[in-house]
This record gives sequence, structure tokens and C-alpha cells, in this order.
Amino acid sequence: MPSIFTKIIKGEIPCNKIAENQTHIAFLDVSPIARGHTLVVPKKEIDYLFDLPDDLLEDTMIFAKKIASAIDHALTPIRTGIIVEGLEVPHAHIHLVPIYKKTQKFSLGHSIDISEEEMKKIGERIAKEVNL
Repeated sequence: MPSIFTKIIKGEIPCNKIAENQTHIAFLDVSPIARGHTLVVPKKEIDYLFDLPDDLLEDTMIFAKKIASAIDHALTPIRTGIIVEGLEVPHAHIHLVPIYKKTQKFSLGHSIDISEEEMKKIGERIAKEVNL
């Protein structure tokens, strides 16, 4: 059975897409822990990040770096952090989380309140800064 991320990749489920290339997609997390919380997902459906072939893992990190740079430019956090937990969806992915203050909660399992309209605006701001 395809993961929810595969369904997003195929366009079966809508998302606030940030960027996409032949091998990866980045989109806003639907339950963000910070404004601009973005998921980076390889299109190849492999459950565990460290089971990705070396070249795909390398490409995933490079793609994530470009998306993090776009987040930094668009939203000006202190920096963008990374979480790789991989327990929520059985499809390798990276969480890029803008950090706005040193005391900010930086763990999955909670979310902030944000309207769909604001999510769309944030996604558009980040997408404009992406340089693939």
C-alpha cells in the first residue's frame, strides 16, 4: 500500500508544495511544530532513511540544504533545524524546522495553530526563495 507521501507525490492528496525535482519533493507539514516546518521526501518509497542507496541519501541531503536555505531567506529564523525520526510515516523523510527562539519546542508530537491561508502564504514565500 502506498504511503501518504507517495499519494502526495502522485498528486492524489494536495499539499503546500515548496519545490520538486525528478527525485524529491518538499512541502509544508500539515501539523507543523513551527511556521515553515517543511518535509523533504525522496520520491522513491523506502521506509528508513538510512536504507536509501548512498547516492539517493546524498541527493536528499543536498536537496534539503537548498530548501533550508530558502526557509532561512524567506522566514529569517535564527536557523533551520533538522529532525529525522521517521516513525510517523513509513517513507523516508526529513523535517526542516525553522527555529525562531532558543527556548522554542523542537520535537515532534505537538503542533502550532496556523490557518490554511497562512500556510499557503508561507509556502509561497519559501518557494520563491528556492534555487534548485
